Amino acid sequence: MKNSLTLTLILGASIGLVACDMQQTEEGSLPDVDVSVEEGNLPEYEVDAPEVKVGTTEVEVDVPVVDVEPGDVDEEGGGK
Repeated sequence: MKNSLTLTLILGASIGLVACDMQQTEEGSLPDVDVSVEEGNLPEYEVDAPEVKVGTTEVEVDVPVVDVEPGDVDEEGGGK
């Protein structure tokens, strides 16, 4: 009962708003504002960062040799 009453009121209000004809009769404008301010000051910091040294070093790495022997192949190219 309460839901149907609410729905009826919303439906009636929306029909009433659709039936309204609205026209602008005067232009709107923003107010004129005069702002005078003094310049600000950002905080200053003194930072002692650690010294970082970046470089390269040549290193010799032994890479193993891999010997691959093909397996048996039949006439169609597949394995046996």
